[in-house]
Amino acid sequence: SSPFAAGLIRSGGSGVSPAQASESIPVLATMSGRSNPNILVTGTPGVGKTTFCEALAETSPRMTHLEVSRLVREKKLYREWDDEMDCSIFDEELVCDELESRIEQGGCLVDFHSASFLPEDWFDLIVVLRADTSVLYGRLEKRHYPEAKIKGNVEAEIFQTCLDEAREAFEETDIDIWEVANDTQSQLEEAIERVRNFVNNFEPSM
Repeated sequence: SSPFAAGLIRSGGSGVSPAQASESIPVLATMSGRSNPNILVTGTPGVGKTTFCEALAETSPRMTHLEVSRLVREKKLYREWDDEMDCSIFDEELVCDELESRIEQGGCLVDFHSASFLPEDWFDLIVVLRADTSVLYGRLEKRHYPEAKIKGNVEAEIFQTCLDEAREAFEETDIDIWEVANDTQSQLEEAIERVRNFVNNFEPSM
């Protein structure tokens, strides 16, 4: 996927290709017995992932918001910095190592723009947030992103980069992938209610 799709750019780590790095990441052997679901909320920067997850976590005490971009910054889960795009190049293995123990407990809302390197059996639902390009542009302007970074993210949304990445990453699983518009407050509230119902009705598969 295009590096412009992300506030952070992916790195497979220490001389290893992203594909090889994904293969080397340990996958939890038994994740299906968790009592609360893990949900990946993904999408282009600016579509409202963090706002969505924070609002959902407030109304669903069973769920905890994990903002991966913040973890990458605070825990230094990266090996390089991209000066041109003003963002870190995150390391897939470091991110997975950081998330693994949290994910094992269940009840996680994982908020990140990238899905392809995450193990399939970590999640019970994938939510891909989408935004109209004019709405997205305005949101990114308010973040004071450089024009090149705004343009790259808008183009990524036009070409549905994050949606296609999620579909490809989880195409061989039975996990539902919900494409959800998030341009207005009413759409946000409807989406939160829909996912909250999923959480409340979740039954672990044995």
